[in-house]
Amino acid sequence: MSDSDQLHDRAAWTRPPGSSSGVREERAPDKLHNPVKFADVNGQAQGCPPAESMSSNRFGFGFLLLSIYLSIFLIALDQLIISTAIPQITNDFHSIEDIGWYGSAYLLTSCSFQLFFGKMYTFYSVRVVYLSAILLFEIGSAICGTAPSSSVLIGGRAVQGVGAAGMFSGSVIGIVHTVPLSQRPLYMGLFGAMSGIASIMGPLVGGAFTSNVSWRWCFYINLPFGAVSLVLIATLLRVPRGNTEKLSWKSRISRLDAAGTTCLVPGVVCLLLALQWGGVLYAWNEGRIIALLTLFGVLLVAFILIQGLLPETSTIPPRIFKQRSMYTGFAAIFCVGAHMNLFLYFLPIWFQAIQEVSAVQSGIRLLPMTLSTIVASITAGGASASVGLYAPFLLIGTCLMAIGGGLLNTLQLDTGIAKSVGYQFLYGFGLGMSIQVPNLAAQTVLPMHDVPVGTSLMLFGQLLGGAMFVSVGQTVFNNGLITRLSAFPEFDSFSVARSGLTTLSSSLPAELRKPILEAYNEALRDAFRVGLVLACLTIIGAAGMEWRNVKANETEAKANGVGERGTGDMQKAQEHT
Repeated sequence: MSDSDQLHDRAAWTRPPGSSSGVREERAPDKLHNPVKFADVNGQAQGCPPAESMSSNRFGFGFLLLSIYLSIFLIALDQLIISTAIPQITNDFHSIEDIGWYGSAYLLTSCSFQLFFGKMYTFYSVRVVYLSAILLFEIGSAICGTAPSSSVLIGGRAVQGVGAAGMFSGSVIGIVHTVPLSQRPLYMGLFGAMSGIASIMGPLVGGAFTSNVSWRWCFYINLPFGAVSLVLIATLLRVPRGNTEKLSWKSRISRLDAAGTTCLVPGVVCLLLALQWGGVLYAWNEGRIIALLTLFGVLLVAFILIQGLLPETSTIPPRIFKQRSMYTGFAAIFCVGAHMNLFLYFLPIWFQAIQEVSAVQSGIRLLPMTLSTIVASITAGGASASVGLYAPFLLIGTCLMAIGGGLLNTLQLDTGIAKSVGYQFLYGFGLGMSIQVPNLAAQTVLPMHDVPVGTSLMLFGQLLGGAMFVSVGQTVFNNGLITRLSAFPEFDSFSVARSGLTTLSSSLPAELRKPILEAYNEALRDAFRVGLVLACLTIIGAAGMEWRNVKANETEAKANGVGERGTGDMQKAQEHT
């Protein structure tokens, strides 16, 4: 039997309670081999149950969703819980130059391994890979919590990011395979809402720990949450590998696109190192910066060539990226991830360094952005499910983000609370309307067998944008700050720039306090301007996206004998790779 024949396995789905007809239209017998059961919610593998049996599965279905959403909660919480702790970390480690790396190290490994985990879930046990990813995330959290230096903390964040990549992929697989396409906008909206809730809790909890206990508890808190997630996943998720377990190790490894991953991961690392060091530690014309950028270019070209020359094992099949909604959606989500992370990382610094509030208060002052994101995510998801269209919400949302980002660029030393609240609300509402749309577009415009790769690609774009532009923002901030502080010859601009942010004001003479704080404010606004440019560029991707109707696509799928799922089909994925 050939490898292609051995890989004819298809993931069945568990219909959410309350949906319409639970009877899937059957494919011809020769099109369906060895169906892979997705979830075990009653102690035995579930195939495709009729609607009347789903009442007895509500309990298991609910806890399956809970385990999925809890994984997303963990990932989102860890991205932002550190934001209000960063100033205190810089005080403890005297490491203001590492601010960008506390976020970038996590996002770097998250995005670099995102597509790799997509392949892992295809050829290995979903449950084992998912649980392994959670364990990696927990190990990284323990390393961060006990870190004796900034370098160890950054290393722990990188380990967390690898685990988060697997958790991201596993969570998306769960949503895609358990929810029919017509209902998915609402469930994806709840997906975004869970991230929003974690976004609210993250800065608040991080600020509370930092002010009252220690910033190290920002990482220790992941351990009990991770334990609960491990128990739920281990109990509820049963996904047999089907015939893939008969493949040889050599065959499995060759299908994981090891060559592409080997080019992708170090290539992104080279790019981020160049962006982090350029103009700060080394001049842009320094040999090592030029070497890093050159190596990035070479590895990028090599990765693209591998994808084109070996389409049968490629991480990103070229046919997917040629689809209009895919490349425009990727551009949009890349920009969204970039400016979202910029604002979320630098706004708490602005609150604490410029408005001189505590870590807890800076978390509270971020609430307008996160609350509006949650409200918009749920509202837009429900409205999209109702009307069947998603592109209009992306277009409106990107315009709101651009306006809100522009207003955030007007922040000054004397800006009142009312203005900062209004600016954040406008930006956050646009973010909530937009952030899930590219992922939903991938699930709508692609054939079933390409959906898993398409959704992973969108997640990759979002994470890559964040990883790159937190570093860019840090570079812009550092360069702007050092340039402005050079106007004060009585101070060593590098020493002042590298001092702890929260100790800055108290260490300055009264006559220099205001001008130096203004220099800090302008440097932070430099970083905000990068976010504004990216928010405006997001509109281009949004305008280019096709206006597809999820209801029409689902009806067409039924007519073609595909059923309502409209999701990844592992059998067909192998037939078309």
